[in-house]
Amino acid sequence: MDYQLNDKLALVSGSTKGIGFAIATGLAREGARVILNGRTEASVEPALAKLRGQVPGAKVEGFAGDLADPRQIQALVAKYPSVDVLVNNLGIFDPKPFAEIPDEDWQRFFDINVMSGVRLSRAYLPKMKERNWGRVVFISSESGIQIPVEMIHYGLTKTAQLALSRGLAEDCAGTGVTVNAVLPGPTSSEGVNEFVGKLSGGKSFAEFEKEFFESARPSSLLKRFTTPQEVANMVVYICSPASSATNGAALRVDGGVVRSAF
Repeated sequence: MDYQLNDKLALVSGSTKGIGFAIATGLAREGARVILNGRTEASVEPALAKLRGQVPGAKVEGFAGDLADPRQIQALVAKYPSVDVLVNNLGIFDPKPFAEIPDEDWQRFFDINVMSGVRLSRAYLPKMKERNWGRVVFISSESGIQIPVEMIHYGLTKTAQLALSRGLAEDCAGTGVTVNAVLPGPTSSEGVNEFVGKLSGGKSFAEFEKEFFESARPSSLLKRFTTPQEVANMVVYICSPASSATNGAALRVDGGVVRSAF
């Protein structure tokens, strides 16, 4: 299927590894011009080289900057005044008991996971609406619906992204701009490997994965971690003109973790 993304300019925040990198790679394969983002040149340059190795002829460039910082967003917009596709992927997570989460962590999670998307959308949506075409995608999580007791602060930010994406979709009603959220389930990214290390008690990944889906996520139908590529497949479609009738949606790529038919 031709996703009609050739030469569309796409920004994927937080895209040097994991789901973000998989999304950037998928968009590049479809011919989009991709802006790959990480906090530092030391993270961006190797990711650019890796992507170009995987997609020969990829039209990809990098922007090094922490997009949780409003000043870095200003610098980004000065360099790229408009984009056709915005994927708000930047995010952090960290398992921690609720009683041990200080105010500083709550604020940091909100600034990174929510406000980066608020500011980027505020910067780029007006021109999308002027052109009467654009795609905005928020990478939320099944944790926004089923708040994980081991990281409530993370779940809260993912719920906020669902509200934000739906509200922005309503704001774009009647235009060619769509705004959607994608909800991955537990995914085998680099960050999850660190998460496993914190919670596994020394068990192997395979042992932890089996126990995790038996106890922490027993409703999973997949019974394994989703891959970044499986999430990226959904996102690339949602970014394409082919998805024009999908708007204001919360699209689950969660392996059936959320126990709901709707």
